Amino acid sequence: MTSLDLVAVVWFLVLWIAFSFATRSKRFGRSSLTQIMNARRREWFRIAAGRELRMIDTAILGGLQNGTAFFASTSVFAIGGCFALLGATDEVLLVVRDLPVALPTDKTGFEIKVIGLMSIFAYSFFKFGWSYRLFNYSSILFGALPSADAKDIDIATLEAGADRAARMNILAGQSFNAGLRAIFMSIGFLGWFASAWIFMASALLVLVVLVRRQYFSPARLAAAVDLPPTPSPQP
Repeated sequence: MTSLDLVAVVWFLVLWIAFSFATRSKRFGRSSLTQIMNARRREWFRIAAGRELRMIDTAILGGLQNGTAFFASTSVFAIGGCFALLGATDEVLLVVRDLPVALPTDKTGFEIKVIGLMSIFAYSFFKFGWSYRLFNYSSILFGALPSADAKDIDIATLEAGADRAARMNILAGQSFNAGLRAIFMSIGFLGWFASAWIFMASALLVLVVLVRRQYFSPARLAAAVDLPPTPSPQP
C-alpha cells in the first residue's frame, strides 16, 4: 500500500459518500430520480388505499421484495467468488504475469484489494437484507389499511395509514438503492487491480454514469412528468 493507493481509497470513499448524500436533495436545479420515485411511491399508496380491491398492489409489493432477494443472493455469490480468489491467489498472479499489459503482481497487495472488494459486497448484502425486511414491513402496514368501501371509514385515518406504509416502502427503497449503489461502485473498485490512477479514474467514471442516471436520464424525465407536489412532512 503506497501513499497513492491510500489517496485512491479515500477518493473512492469520498465519491461514494458524496453521491449517496447528493441523491437525497436537489442538485443541478432539479430533484434526483430517487426523490421523484419516492414521491411516486406516496402517490401510489394514496391511490391504492382508495381501491376496494388491492390484489395488483400486493403483487407489486411482492415483486419489489423478490427483486431485493435476488440481489441479496447475488451479493452472497460475489462474496463466495472473492473467497475463491483468496484461495487461488498464486494461480491468479501467474495468469496476470502472462498478460501483455504490465499489472501489479504483489501477493499482499492483491489480497488486500480482494478483501476490499469482498467488504463492498458484504455491505451490499446487509443493505439488501434490510431492504427485504423493510419491504415485508411495508406489506404488513399496507395490509393493515381498512377497506376503502367500509361504511364508517375515516378518510383521514385511511390516508395516514397509507402515508405510514409509503414511508416504510421509501425506507426499503433507500436501503435497496444503497445496496445497488455498492454493486455499481464495485465496478469502479476493480480499477485498483490495475493501478491507483486507473482506480481513481474508474471510480469517477462510475460516478458520472450514476449522476447522469439520477439527474439527466430519460428515466428521470419520464418519472417527473405530471409529478404531484410533495406533501408536507407529517409531525
